[in-house]
Amino acid sequence: MNRLKLSLLFIALFIPFLLFSTEIKKESRVFAVKDNQELKMDIYSIDSVFTAKQPCLMFVFGGGFKEGTRDAELYEDYFDYFANKGFKVVSIDYRLGMKGQKAPTIFNNKPLQIAIAMAVSDIYSATNYLLQHANALNIDPSQIIISGSSAGAMTVLQADYEKRDHRESAKVLPNDFQYAGVIAFAGSIFSKEGTPSYDLRPAPTLFFHGSGDKLVPYTQTRFFKLGVFGSKPLAKRFKEQGYPYTLYTMESIGHDVSEYPMKDFLPEIEQFIQDFVFDKKQWMLDINLKDKLRKSDTSTNPGNYYD
Repeated sequence: MNRLKLSLLFIALFIPFLLFSTEIKKESRVFAVKDNQELKMDIYSIDSVFTAKQPCLMFVFGGGFKEGTRDAELYEDYFDYFANKGFKVVSIDYRLGMKGQKAPTIFNNKPLQIAIAMAVSDIYSATNYLLQHANALNIDPSQIIISGSSAGAMTVLQADYEKRDHRESAKVLPNDFQYAGVIAFAGSIFSKEGTPSYDLRPAPTLFFHGSGDKLVPYTQTRFFKLGVFGSKPLAKRFKEQGYPYTLYTMESIGHDVSEYPMKDFLPEIEQFIQDFVFDKKQWMLDINLKDKLRKSDTSTNPGNYYD
């Protein structure tokens, strides 16, 4: 075997090992100061390996807009997996507008509206920071994907909706910027116009939701046109309009779908990004999954969660 063949064999054998064994670097930065609160982001990456501009996966934590942290241990598998795949993974703070508030209802929705608006404003500020520092951070501005759990899932769905719908809140972002994809672990959209309609095509969206979720509704909670619209009606609207999406319906599972797909469905999430974001496939997928071995507590609802 000549020297060239030996060199090629070495590359084939050891480059994959190097890619997946490189230490992940975590850097924290302040991206905004609002209401006398420093809002920080943690940036996870393995910069030394990747020279081309990297896609960015943003994450917004869950906690009912009243609690939670950007660096909770339960998210580590998700962050590490995608950092090792060559993404800049960015987990952000946001202001917790429901802290100290009573449980939201269809007739007591003002605090929730305010909390969602604050969180959306903060993800927009974080996005602007990343766009302004894209070169220094080695980020491809055209490949910023937003993801979130529970309240964070509501935030990312709402953020893309308001940007595509030309809302006043979204005017802080550049006119020519759009998110490349959305990943929502048990999310919904608050709307005063009924099931949300989009002025511009929404980003390809991956929905995970449990059909037994009583905290963030899988279906909807509404009074006339005002309400909270979950993954099922949102996916139905996407299908009606021909927007690409994937909906994983976890049958008879409660709000724990806001967490466990970030451990158990990492390859599926990666495949969605490859197919829908990078390859721009125009698929509309509805996947009903019944896990006979998984036990789920479906008793959590706004009334007992906010007590």
